[in-house]
Amino acid sequence: MSNIFKRRLQALNYVEWDKVNVNDTQHFRKVALWLEDQKIRRYDIQDRQPLRDLCSDNWLQTFAKYCKDLKCPISGNTMDQLEWLIGHAIWLETKSNADEIDELDLRKIKLKREQGTLVPCLIFKNPLDNLDFDSDQFKNGIYSVAKLLRIPRHPNHLVTLKACSILVQRRLNKASLQNPNSKIIRGKPFPVMNIHPGFQFKKPAVENAAKILALLYIQDIRNLQTRINEVIVCMQGFTANPKTDTKLGNIGRT
Repeated sequence: MSNIFKRRLQALNYVEWDKVNVNDTQHFRKVALWLEDQKIRRYDIQDRQPLRDLCSDNWLQTFAKYCKDLKCPISGNTMDQLEWLIGHAIWLETKSNADEIDELDLRKIKLKREQGTLVPCLIFKNPLDNLDFDSDQFKNGIYSVAKLLRIPRHPNHLVTLKACSILVQRRLNKASLQNPNSKIIRGKPFPVMNIHPGFQFKKPAVENAAKILALLYIQDIRNLQTRINEVIVCMQGFTANPKTDTKLGNIGRT
């Protein structure tokens, strides 16, 4: 008898799982009867009497009928039929446990609803979760930081906060603080407001705003190109071979 066979009986809490020898007729019949009595319960108690008569000459016929009533797909081989019965019992046990757990969960949920405790009590560990982003205190704090960073004040305080965040990431990161000169823009200021943008609006204010948007778009494209170049350089580190074997070179005719 295989160890898997015994382990499956052990999983079903069969008492003498380690002593079972299904090649023994009585052991075989006891296991089949136990499965019906304790796990499968296909028949009513009074209808199980033919299976209980372990010494009957007609027991195998009774067992065959029992397997047929269970719609066992295996016929003829009693050992395979018994193995199928064990698997079927495990499936029923698992399904029963799952149903009990679901029923228990439903009872708990119903009880919590009655007690008014269904909504979980969350404990916030992140201090930002407790902030009121629309409070006057929060808005004043943002505008104070923006003033220190010399960032223009926007009517929407969250837009101002985003601008502060971008400036801090670009100009006040660790690398910039170690080498501030690397982030200082040098050169002559470009007179962007005095150039012709290639389009024309009736209102000068709208035209100036369009010029600024065009410059921001160009800056985004420039940043994208920089990132693409970084990816190319990184990939070349895996694909390029800087070594050259000059012995393979040929000069002139061969």
